[in-house]
Amino acid sequence: MENLRYKAFIVEETPEKTFAHSVGEAFTGDLPQGDVLVRVHYSSLNYKDALSASGNRGVTRQYPHTPGIDAAGIVEHSRVKEFKNGDPVIVTSYDLGMNTPGGFGQYIRVPGDWVVPLPQNLSLEQSMILGTAGFTAAMSIERLISGVAPDQGPILVTGATGGVGSLACAILVKLGYGVAGVSGKPDDGFLKSLGVKEIISRKIFLEKTAPPVLKPRWAGVIDTVGGDILSTAIKSTSSWGIVTCCGNVASPDLPINVFPFILRGVSLMGIDSQHCPMPLRQTLWKNLSSAWKPEQLETLCSRIGPEDLSPSIEKILKGQLRGRTLVDMG
Repeated sequence: MENLRYKAFIVEETPEKTFAHSVGEAFTGDLPQGDVLVRVHYSSLNYKDALSASGNRGVTRQYPHTPGIDAAGIVEHSRVKEFKNGDPVIVTSYDLGMNTPGGFGQYIRVPGDWVVPLPQNLSLEQSMILGTAGFTAAMSIERLISGVAPDQGPILVTGATGGVGSLACAILVKLGYGVAGVSGKPDDGFLKSLGVKEIISRKIFLEKTAPPVLKPRWAGVIDTVGGDILSTAIKSTSSWGIVTCCGNVASPDLPINVFPFILRGVSLMGIDSQHCPMPLRQTLWKNLSSAWKPEQLETLCSRIGPEDLSPSIEKILKGQLRGRTLVDMG
């Protein structure tokens, strides 16, 4: 195959043990072995990408490295019968962007069983507005709606202005659920535009954390942050409610006792989008392209190019981004 030159966002470790970013040239001949070579059209910025770009060894072990846990594009070359040249595809999760060069480069080469055909009614651009955040929201909603109906009460979404949170809010509203959102950002109408009925400041939400159980308020919870916020949400979940957990940006620790589980029958369900089985992965992407597709999808994101990634990475690490950040790879 021809050794193609392409543009990539590259993170390098300096002699001072800091991590520098630049947009430079890379070559497809240097990509790892794999079944499918994809010309990336779009990616998106996620918190894990920011960790990788900051030198977090729990995410990325070796540098130089190109992050980007999301990619959508066109198959350039395939060695498996499931895909042919010209097929539009999505690649998220697994090791993409962690220790395998990711979607912040114009080409990726990956195993065939990482690749999902782009569903009908979803463009490459829309698939990356959703990306891992939308897929994680979909996994959480799939778990939640298995035991909680819209008429059982409101659903609480924590970290509601973030990528997973905002998409979870939009999808739940479309499915007929009443939604309340917890956010540390001042309300500027963003959550109300998604159909969120009650907006709770993080400070107020955490005012009562000590009692073993709190007044039941939520039929279910989609938690994206962990820590005290998750424990408070569990304590205020109604009997037989379902709580999903997919993040730890607040804290990986869970300061809670067993009373919500043994007195109210609350279920806590973990969400691991990285290793989701392929049959469920394809089903959820089909849902996201049809009945679960948010009406206001395009308004949920800001658009940047690879050259704009560094300041956006700083903002996401500081919790200053809202919604999704789409990366146009040109």
